[in-house]
Amino acid sequence: MKQLKDLLYKVSIEAVKGSTEIEVRQPDFDSRKIEADDVFVAIRGTVSDGHDFIEKAINKGATAIICDTFPEIIVSGITYVQVKDTNKALAYIAANFYGNPSNDLKLVGITGTNGKTTIASLLYQLFKKAGFKSGLLSTVKILVDDTEYKATHTTPDSLTINRYLREMVDTGVDYCFMEVSSHGIHQKRSEGLHFAGGIFTNLSHDHLDYHATFAEYRDVKKSFFDNLPRTAFALTNIDDKNGLVMLQNTGAKKLTYALKTYADYRATILENQLSGLLLKINDNELWVRLIGTFNAYNLLAIYGAAVNLGLEQLEVLRLMSELESVSGRFQFIVSERKITAIVDYAHTPDALENVLKTINDIRTRNEQLITVVGCGGDRDKTKRPIMADIATSLSDKVILTSDNPRSEDPDEIISEMEAGVQPQNYKKTIAITDRKQAIKTACQLASGNDIILIAGKGHETYQEIKGVRYDFDDMATVRELLDQLNK
Repeated sequence: MKQLKDLLYKVSIEAVKGSTEIEVRQPDFDSRKIEADDVFVAIRGTVSDGHDFIEKAINKGATAIICDTFPEIIVSGITYVQVKDTNKALAYIAANFYGNPSNDLKLVGITGTNGKTTIASLLYQLFKKAGFKSGLLSTVKILVDDTEYKATHTTPDSLTINRYLREMVDTGVDYCFMEVSSHGIHQKRSEGLHFAGGIFTNLSHDHLDYHATFAEYRDVKKSFFDNLPRTAFALTNIDDKNGLVMLQNTGAKKLTYALKTYADYRATILENQLSGLLLKINDNELWVRLIGTFNAYNLLAIYGAAVNLGLEQLEVLRLMSELESVSGRFQFIVSERKITAIVDYAHTPDALENVLKTINDIRTRNEQLITVVGCGGDRDKTKRPIMADIATSLSDKVILTSDNPRSEDPDEIISEMEAGVQPQNYKKTIAITDRKQAIKTACQLASGNDIILIAGKGHETYQEIKGVRYDFDDMATVRELLDQLNK
């Protein structure tokens, strides 16, 4: 048990009804999980409002309520704390409840449209290879040193973040690398955390179903850097037009990386092959087993972060040469018939364009590039025609298919994608709603040395249709189908 007043440290309180000097068990924002002597934090979500469940939480045993508006009925013996922002309050309460674990390790946050998972995962991998106990909070998975947990969100809720950070500290973890999404920043999930550094990757068209405008999306990302402490570093990609914007108001140490312009950390691509990249980073050459210009940017961010976290430069380069690609990020296999199948998470116009341009830079043009791509349902609709236009402009054949349609009609999503196909590209575009059938068709259309790109789902092992998640793994599916064709 803890005293409520101790959990409220750094919380901006507007008014209190009752006593904060009461013993409480633990905080939660889900009324279904509330037990005797718990603290219920009423969060206003996109689907439901926690304030509607205050009475239910009290009936289940909550003795303290954190809210932004007092309920009409005040129950005797219950402490009500009115705060300006319950999301922000939850973040500080969570950190206080778990003993502010981010103070006891070096936490680095990575934000931007593309590259977050790759950078976070490869930094984890690099620091493990350097002999440090490390942690990872990512879209793909959560790792507490060698113990793996399933990830459900890019940036988990504040309680989950701090619970895992507490476990990391108790396990002796020295460094943790965390994806910080725009949703997570906007909903204050990263508040109350002490960051040793922040990395900005890039900014492109995404999440405009959630953020009203691109400017709002950009400014939410920027607010993460605005809040970094002076002891932290802020590392940004200045080849991106929004890169310097991120540094405008930060008190952290300002650092830059780039391929095209002068920066603190700069790289030149000397060779770009399907087997890897030959890079020159700050006058040192190294070969890495990662592919494409986008990964050159990711590797620069990793290099800059690792050096600023105290590793020796040449040791960082040596460790980078040993790094292996992240699940669902430009993963590829080559069949017996010499067909190359690439699976990538590219689900934004910019990411899809980067992957396709990378493939086109590497290929000989004596082979076909066949792209299988869809768009998720209940997400930003404006990117659908753009995605189809990019795919059909940069591929020899395109199969538009279902991604995670969620509650939407997959045929309607495909129809909205087709609106972006330019007339000269009609003939090389077909629509197949069933994703497995679409991948099978791509395999049947491919001949020796052809390349198949399956974009959009990457590491995901499910397909969500009408609220139900069905087992579906792009890499496992294409491997099975190509093996069948070999027989």
